[in-house]
Parts: sequence; structure tokens; C-alpha cells
Amino acid sequence: MSIMLVLWIVWAAVTAFLLVLLAYRGTLTRYEEDQLFLDPAGSHEEQQQSEIVQKVTRLQPLVRIATGATCVLSATIIGVYVWDAIRQFQ
Repeated sequence: MSIMLVLWIVWAAVTAFLLVLLAYRGTLTRYEEDQLFLDPAGSHEEQQQSEIVQKVTRLQPLVRIATGATCVLSATIIGVYVWDAIRQFQ
């Protein structure tokens, strides 16, 4: 197996993982609302909103890592192709 095939497979897996994370975060934040709860009557809604925020906060580092890995892998793949093109012209 060539190194480019491995790079493409790893890039596809990391990108698919990133897309799944973004879709999950999107479904979580779909019901998030910016509300101000002033009285105890809205404590149930306040608890639901704080749970959503807590889940999104825990998910954020994974999204950042997956985004960074996708960017690094993309730059590596482009760099390999550019390096190969430069070597062919010399």
C-alpha cells in the first residue's frame, strides 16, 4: 500500500469523524435557547439548557482536535502532491 493511499484513508476517516461530531453538535444546539430564568418556575427549562451547554462544552475539544487533524492531513496531502510535481519538473 502506498503512503498516499494511507494518507487518503486516514484523512477520510478523520473527516467523517469530524462531520459526525458537527452533526451531533448541531442536533444538540438546535433546541438551545438564550433565556434568562428569573424565577423558580422555569427551573426545569433552566436545567435542560444547562445540560445542553454542558454537553456542547464537553464536545468542543473533540471538534477542535478533529478540525486540526483534518487541516494538517489536508496540508500534508497537498504538500506531497506539490513536492511530487516539483520533482517531476526538475
